[in-house]
Amino acid sequence: MIKLSWMARATDAEVFEGHVKFARELDLDVIDFHVGGMPRDPDFLWRIKMLCVKGGLPIGYLGSGTLAGPIEDKKERLDTAKADVDLAAFLGAQMIRSFARHKWPDTVEEQEAIWGPMIESFQEICDYAAEKGVVVGLQNHNHGSFCMNADQALRILSDTGRENLTFIMDTGQWQGSLGGAPRGWRDITVDIYKDYMERTAPHATYVRAKIYKIDSGHEEWLDYPRILKILRGVDFNGNISIVFEGGDRNSVDTNECLKLAANHLREVIAESA
Repeated sequence: MIKLSWMARATDAEVFEGHVKFARELDLDVIDFHVGGMPRDPDFLWRIKMLCVKGGLPIGYLGSGTLAGPIEDKKERLDTAKADVDLAAFLGAQMIRSFARHKWPDTVEEQEAIWGPMIESFQEICDYAAEKGVVVGLQNHNHGSFCMNADQALRILSDTGRENLTFIMDTGQWQGSLGGAPRGWRDITVDIYKDYMERTAPHATYVRAKIYKIDSGHEEWLDYPRILKILRGVDFNGNISIVFEGGDRNSVDTNECLKLAANHLREVIAESA
């Protein structure tokens, strides 16, 4: 059974706790956390963990940072990722999300100079995470990224060669998509569904369902019936996590948009079965 989740973003303890309660109000199956603003105080973490347990909300993944970038910052990136793995293990989250975010260089020489150390970093963090019982999820992202299209995503998965590295498919963050950069612009020569999603879906165990324009009751920037058809075609049975991008595109507030998104995705999931 495909499960419905939500990527909760917050910057302080009170907001995190409110997000857990709101996820329960939405009757979600799972909750995900972005760890950038998450306090690491043990008392707070226990409180969040128990709120999730009492609310029947497993924690799916924690949104960690990038493993691509200048070689001189490699240790710092790995230290951050390892701390996030430890946090995932403490909270009982299935996986951490890892980016390959760094501006794609113009020359092949520059690209490969960053690519090799990045793969080494993915291998090291996967090995560390395996000892803690944690999965690492590679997420596509096109805001200056080494994983902005299907070719790059599949190459990272292959080059890393670790069983506990999986793919988190972000439906909106593809090279040339409306939700990418610049937002609202689309490369009409690219079909993100056929060129990217169909090729990476067999490797996806998690989906970040981007929501951009939902005040009509259905997502207008992305074709979720088509996306669910792709996922059903590869027997996807994981979590679909609502990731609301906000902005002034919607005529209703954030909470109402999240309610509409949950209803829309539930309907699409049910109709695709």
